[in-house]
Amino acid sequence: MSVTIYHNPRCSKSRQTLELIREKGIEPEIIEYLETPPSTKKMQQLLNMLDIEPQQIMRKGEAIYKELGLKDSNLNKTELIKTLVENPKLIERPIVTNGNKAALGRPPENVLEIL
Repeated sequence: MSVTIYHNPRCSKSRQTLELIREKGIEPEIIEYLETPPSTKKMQQLLNMLDIEPQQIMRKGEAIYKELGLKDSNLNKTELIKTLVENPKLIERPIVTNGNKAALGRPPENVLEIL
């Protein structure tokens, strides 16, 4: 089992999700995505695995979301993915992957279905 968590240690939901994974006896690969953002290709892959569109994973309460005018944006999917990669603070967290499955840890229990 190859579990990866795209983690922000300052986020309580991300910390709770990591703890939940470890309680299951799994030590995941931890990617602190604010320091090491996913590539454009990886972001596209994560969105496909989650079966969601870029706007659905954006943190709409972040100042950068408002500054970039993303609510009323006419950006296409490719441009939105590029925006996420360039501004990883916009990425909702945590994202957990296991093989070809992924889940968003909001709430943390969501990840149990892929472990």
